Amino acid sequence: MSAISTVILIVLVLLAVMLAVAGVGIYFLVKLGTKATVKAKQTATRITTHVNAMGQGEAAEAERLRLDLQRELTLTRQAVAQAHRHGWDLGDLPHLLSELTQQADIHDGQLAIYAQQRRMSPYVDHATLGRLREHQAKLTSMCARIRADLLGSQVQHASSGIDDLNARTELEIESHRRTPDPLDEIDELYSKTMQERRDLP
Repeated sequence: MSAISTVILIVLVLLAVMLAVAGVGIYFLVKLGTKATVKAKQTATRITTHVNAMGQGEAAEAERLRLDLQRELTLTRQAVAQAHRHGWDLGDLPHLLSELTQQADIHDGQLAIYAQQRRMSPYVDHATLGRLREHQAKLTSMCARIRADLLGSQVQHASSGIDDLNARTELEIESHRRTPDPLDEIDELYSKTMQERRDLP
């Protein structure tokens, strides 16, 4: 009887372990599926935006503005991340970039709504696109100014590094040059003098 109860206990323990492993597996599959769904939605939105931007009219212009703003933000994020990797003092710039990203997301949503309404109905306030263009110009200008400042700092850092390397290279090359021996110089002058005397008539 005890052997049977031991076997039953082992089977129950194995069953419990398999259920726990299956539960963890299902949890990770659900999590992976959720991430895949979010990525698929983002990709579909991006493709739709690119397709709509190829058209004509104000709706297509609004979609092109969205793409332009996304590109500017991506370039600016990359520039800030690169400066951060190099250990430069960025001050409050990452926080400002975060606020700029939030404003750009709001602006992107407004452009999307405008483009959708413009495609659905011809009765849209045309002045709204003008205001959206102004906001777009300010946001992209901020992105460009941040990148220009970071690039200027990078060039300045590189310039000082290049100048330092150039000076050290010159010193190293100079130290490896053979110092002329004074006796060799005297022998050379003597040989020249003797040759000149022989050449004289």
